[in-house]
This record gives sequence, structure tokens and C-alpha cells, in this order.
Amino acid sequence: MSLNFLSQIRVFLLGAWLGVAIYFSAVVAPSVFGVLRSFSLTNANEIAGTIVTRTLSVVNTSGFVLSLLLLIITLLLRKHLARTSRILQSILLAIVAVTTGLGEWVIAARMRGLRATMHGQIDQVPLSDPNRMAFATLHGYSVAALSIAMIASLLLVAFMVFARGKVSPLPTK
Repeated sequence: MSLNFLSQIRVFLLGAWLGVAIYFSAVVAPSVFGVLRSFSLTNANEIAGTIVTRTLSVVNTSGFVLSLLLLIITLLLRKHLARTSRILQSILLAIVAVTTGLGEWVIAARMRGLRATMHGQIDQVPLSDPNRMAFATLHGYSVAALSIAMIASLLLVAFMVFARGKVSPLPTK
């Protein structure tokens, strides 16, 4: 497998994940909430939240796994990447891994726990309720975590594309 082909695969995989994350954030989540609310269901937000939570789980988990895989590949390519390039790529991939991991296994897990304590009736819980307020705060953290992962991915894709011509087939020191 050539080094150039491996670089193209890395850009493709990261770009594909970034596209999925953007599509989820800009289309899927708002559409699910909008469509279900349009039916005036008493539990529209609960149903929409369940769908979005399951979908976000796939986005976060795949981002975590992919970033770890790409980090391993980056470390395997260390002799073919300039030191600065390798460090920058590793940092950005670590950011994606940490933020998607926190998003899934810390933030979303706590949100699921809060939803369970509200017994599937989040729409009927007053906005002043401590559980509802905690849920809203966690939702903000979830959006921030995915946003940071997407920005890091975008920076990394741009860097990898612009630096493509600078990858050397010979080891660098």
C-alpha cells in the first residue's frame, strides 16, 4: 500500500465522518424535532430526543473509534511525516477522540440518566426543575463537545489536504 494512497484514505475517512457529523447537526436533529413537534404530540421532545440520542451515539462512537485508528496510523507514519505535522495531526486527532468520547460516555450517559429520572416525561417537567435544568446544561456541553470535534476534524482535513505534497517517502529527522 503506497504512502499516498494511505494519506488519501485518511483524508477520506476523516472527511466522511465530518460530513456525517455536520449532516447530523444541521439536518437530522433539527428535522426530527421539527417534524415531531408539528404533530403537536404531548411527548414530541421525548420521542425526538430518543431518536437524536441514538443517532448521536453512532456519530460520537464512530468519531472516537476513527480518531483512535487514525492516530495509530499517524504514529505508524512517523518516519514519513515531518515532526511538526505529526504532532499537529496527533493533537487534533486526540481532541476528536476526547471530545467524542466525553460526548458519548460522560455527557450523553448523564443525559440518559436524567431522562430516566423524569420517567419519559421531560416535556411535562417544569423548566425550573433541577433535573430539567441539569439536562439543558448537559445538552449545551454535548453540542460544544461535538462542535469542538468537528472543528478539529475540519482543521485536520484542511491541513492534511494542503500538506499532502509535503509528505516525504523518505524518513525525516
